[in-house]
Amino acid sequence: MKSIVKDITLADAGRKRIEWARRHMPVLEKIKAEFEHDKPLADINVVACLHVTVETANLIRTLRAGGANVALTGSNPLSTQDDVAAALADEGVTVCAFRGENENEYYTCIEEALKIQPNITLDDGADVIATVHDKHTEYLDAILGGCEETTTGVVRLRAMAEDGALRYPVVAVNDAETKMMFDNRYGTGQSTLHGIMNATNFLFAGKTVVIAGYGWCGRGVAARAKGLGANVVVVEVEPRKALEALMDGFRVMPMLDAAKLGDLFITVTGDVSVIRGEHFAVMKDQAIVCNSGHFNVELDLEDLRAMARSTATIKENVDEYRMPDGRVIYVLAEGRLINLSAAYGHPPEVMDMSFANQALCVKYITENHARLSNKVYGVPSEIDKRVAQLKLDALGIRIEHLTREQETYLHSWTLGT
Repeated sequence: MKSIVKDITLADAGRKRIEWARRHMPVLEKIKAEFEHDKPLADINVVACLHVTVETANLIRTLRAGGANVALTGSNPLSTQDDVAAALADEGVTVCAFRGENENEYYTCIEEALKIQPNITLDDGADVIATVHDKHTEYLDAILGGCEETTTGVVRLRAMAEDGALRYPVVAVNDAETKMMFDNRYGTGQSTLHGIMNATNFLFAGKTVVIAGYGWCGRGVAARAKGLGANVVVVEVEPRKALEALMDGFRVMPMLDAAKLGDLFITVTGDVSVIRGEHFAVMKDQAIVCNSGHFNVELDLEDLRAMARSTATIKENVDEYRMPDGRVIYVLAEGRLINLSAAYGHPPEVMDMSFANQALCVKYITENHARLSNKVYGVPSEIDKRVAQLKLDALGIRIEHLTREQETYLHSWTLGT
């Protein structure tokens, strides 16, 4: 088992950035102090397949403070921050990740990290869980459980559980309210626009921005695009979410209609071929297309390549596809996560809550695995509420408390008109 990083000499720069993030992650810092004292993860081996960012580094440090042995691999070929990977490797963490991995290198890194022989897996997209189930069932007996960080992975794991294929319990950290409502909405909303502006210097004001998907991520992206003056169109397949988008003040229509109008397209659905050949065929000249869903399958780039007369990389994270009729379509970050490929990902203030949930759920699995079945669990409400309260405490915010009379009223069926 060895680290695979791009340049270990970047370690000092990485440490400085990790420290900057730490100062903005007070909840995780509180949990780290508890872990250092109690050592709830003593001798637990953890494989983490996550975006290798400064925020992730602080999660890894927290798990190690609790006594865990950790091997870290990247969950996306373009999301690893090489200075962070170097810093963690220099601290003794097995890190197998570097920016720009091809598919073979990506899975080689996962295979190398698995050599730690995990007791707990942490995923952002379920690639470690899939690899263990497909290729390394010899590790299953030692695995107590896992955590999944993102919507795409949770969908994948629920499908496994429904098919009876899931061989160990998994906690859907993504579904905690202190993760989903904040990380997905405020984190994705801000970091997606940050990535687009970094890659293109795009002016949102007055432009038509088409957003595919109106879950928490889509809501966040739409709100921020609107805040910058964009005319937002939402494409949605779920009637209730489509109605919500309409009542939030956005136009709602099918992608084929929206494709004729958009200056910028952003997918956040977690599904495949959301934008495909029939849509590229009617887009206006110089339309920009990008994805902020976990996998790059949301954009059917095979269709686009087959249609294009020529392709060229015109700058980092911007590929030009020139069509036979002279139109140009731009694809950002190879269709991969624009917010991590062309920006820093979510701000530490929101990842503070997401990773606090991760850390506490690792502890929960360690202590409760014997009574868990091979299915996908929600985050226990006591963990979710505790993370929220710790965040409020860190911000110096006090909230109201129910009186005894109010408690009685809420639990009575005899009190009424």
